[in-house]
Amino acid sequence: MAQTEAVKQAKELHETLQADAENLLVQKFPERILHLNELLKMPEFKIDSNDMKCEFNKNSDSISGQTLIPSNKKIVEVMEIVKPNLKQLIEDAKALVMWVSLLIPKIEGGNNFGVSVQEETIGTINEVEITTGKILMLISRYYLSRATLISKVYKYPFIEDYQYAVAELDERQYFFMSLAMHETRNSYSIMHELIIKNFDKIKKPRSSNNDSLY
Repeated sequence: MAQTEAVKQAKELHETLQADAENLLVQKFPERILHLNELLKMPEFKIDSNDMKCEFNKNSDSISGQTLIPSNKKIVEVMEIVKPNLKQLIEDAKALVMWVSLLIPKIEGGNNFGVSVQEETIGTINEVEITTGKILMLISRYYLSRATLISKVYKYPFIEDYQYAVAELDERQYFFMSLAMHETRNSYSIMHELIIKNFDKIKKPRSSNNDSLY
């Protein structure tokens, strides 16, 4: 059967995606790991809990509808560092899933160990993508949760627990962002090691020997 131009272009696209993914794995992943490790050494990830606390105006009558009540700048700065790295991790995970998926051979009986390695690899990478997506969703929820508490602080300035709740939320969010950054670096390391150790089985699953996954 003669190949149509669309089929040829699709094949070329698949080859490009595979080449890009292999370059990502071999060249970019080690760079990403080192970059994330350096980011974790930044002062933004070494803030004491006392340095994150915000002062509130006790007199709610002085707060007009036009007054800007600022966010916790230190938390925002940390999140602005974390978010693009989370998004990059999702994009990289998607690229790897596509790469491994394109390497899965046609279904046939026997010698399926290499295919099982491919499927296990896809499962691990998919889990990274899902978990990272959930972290991004929780970041956006922080702003709404904090805004709700701040509105309570200024509506009920005589209830001190609302102010403590804001401080606790900020501290928890900071810890969560630091943890997310560590998890991002670790996810890159895990995916890189898993694929490199099983590279031959992933690339040529039918020729793999029936040895252990690791």
